[in-house]
Amino acid sequence: MTKPGIALVIGATGGIGGEVARALLAQGWEVRALHRDPEKARQSSSRIGKIEWVAGDAMNRADVIAAAEGASVIFHGANPPAYRNWRGLALPMLANAIAAAKASGARLVFPGNIYNYGPDAWPVVDEASPQHPATRKGAIRVEMEQMLRHAADDGVRSLVVRAGDFFGVSAPSSWFQTVMVRPGRRLRSVVYPGARDVGHAWAYLPDLAQAIVRLIAIEARLPAFETVHFGGQWVRRGVEMAEAVRHAAGDPSLPIRRFPWPVVYIAAPFVNLFREMIEMRYLWRTAVQLDNRKLVALIGPEPHTPLDVAVRETLRELGCVPASPAPSPLPSVAL
Repeated sequence: MTKPGIALVIGATGGIGGEVARALLAQGWEVRALHRDPEKARQSSSRIGKIEWVAGDAMNRADVIAAAEGASVIFHGANPPAYRNWRGLALPMLANAIAAAKASGARLVFPGNIYNYGPDAWPVVDEASPQHPATRKGAIRVEMEQMLRHAADDGVRSLVVRAGDFFGVSAPSSWFQTVMVRPGRRLRSVVYPGARDVGHAWAYLPDLAQAIVRLIAIEARLPAFETVHFGGQWVRRGVEMAEAVRHAAGDPSLPIRRFPWPVVYIAAPFVNLFREMIEMRYLWRTAVQLDNRKLVALIGPEPHTPLDVAVRETLRELGCVPASPAPSPLPSVAL
């Protein structure tokens, strides 16, 4: 088992980065985080816990190498905001993290997603499934993981943990928070962006962070380049997520509305975010499930919060439902 030491988290003010930082702190790790404005970051991230903020920019290689000095783990959770300029930002930031991992001897941990896969790998993908992506962003994601694979030949150890769509209070750019519900407002309806009977893969961030930290604890046993899939909250009928929101609100009659895709298409030439959403629409029309058997073989049962509990906690922290006792759990369904 890898003993807790120093972990550098790049992107600690983001969703998965913040959750991983919290989980590492809970396991006794000393957590260091990189930010261009450490004081601002410290004030805005009170829910994470006591971490050391250091000044620096993920786009500056010297800054990242300096921040990683003495670290045994680097978690790279930085993403270009609002899907902007992935090639111009995501690739250089990852290259800098790789350089920092080489300089410090740390294991580099990278959160992956299902963009990497195309129709020849669907509907259930495991770590050996072919990666022939259907989108531009998917191709960039494949390229990023190839960078990690090639870095292993240069002595850099890395771990990719792949998961579905994030949800949880610390996932501000997720489909859950930007489309399905409106943070800070009581629920009057739920918007569902996908085909109602098509399955969808979700990842509750506290569960995913726990799985990542458990993998970090055994990282010495892993190959120099390793990929592991997190099963997460798989719903066979995509609309079950909207139904879970309705159940958490205690209102079975809460309307489930369709996402206004026609409006998005009309406005897409003028709104970059809408163009990016259209590119990823295929994931709301096609079931892509992650096979987690490798993860279970490595760490035992996957951390898993029941869907209705995870949704209720997320809505409560987002201010969408009152902080009252949770409704009775939904009936369990064997998967």
